[in-house]
Amino acid sequence: MRPATARERQSGAFVDSMINFDRFRFFVPALAGATLRDRVVSSLGAALGIAVTASLCAYFAGDRSSLPMLVAPIGASAVLLFAVPASPLAQPWSIIGGNVVSAFVGVTAARLIDNPVVAAGVAVGGAIFAMSLLRCLHPPGGAAALTAVIGGKAIISAGYLFPLVPVGLDSIVLVTMGWLFHRVSTHTYPHRVPHVEPAQPATDDIGILHPTAIDHALADLGETFDIRREDLDLLLERAEFHERELRRGDSPARPR
Repeated sequence: MRPATARERQSGAFVDSMINFDRFRFFVPALAGATLRDRVVSSLGAALGIAVTASLCAYFAGDRSSLPMLVAPIGASAVLLFAVPASPLAQPWSIIGGNVVSAFVGVTAARLIDNPVVAAGVAVGGAIFAMSLLRCLHPPGGAAALTAVIGGKAIISAGYLFPLVPVGLDSIVLVTMGWLFHRVSTHTYPHRVPHVEPAQPATDDIGILHPTAIDHALADLGETFDIRREDLDLLLERAEFHERELRRGDSPARPR
């Protein structure tokens, strides 16, 4: 067997590097459907939303409160609200209810449990359970519950006022800003499944999936996905339509 040439060795090294990179590709999730414009708009929206929320809450509170008028979980809420406004986790009830309910759970845990480590665990776990029951699951709610336990003397001494001010007030103002911003940026918020003209009947071996089939497929996977079943149904229908267009060579260019 002849020895490999320099060009072949370089090609082999490149292939090996790609294979090694693929092993870690799952660490870099892709945000499906997000274009460069969407990323810029969501970043500007979050910056504006947080700035206005902080300004309004500070104005209403004035110097009458020792509590911080903007809490860290609201920053995480802004990420969901402006970056993925269609997510079930970013809807108004999810943001307002999730943050407020979780803060109440956190305050209760802090009052009933002397050990802060145990109280922190109970607060976050209890917040997830409460949000799930009330259909307002919102990841920043876990941070709101934790803040109620480890946020410092001012927050702990505020007791059950903390879930209302600043958490509730911040959440309401932020959601209002998100609603106004998304009206300008042409996103539907609160999210509703958009009305799209039905795809033409299939003339080949591709068929539209029955909604029950989607339910069975989700049950088979046994995972919770951050998408409504109605949105998934519509997405699969549009994918089937564009697959036919691709086969005919009529599909538009891929969005960037």
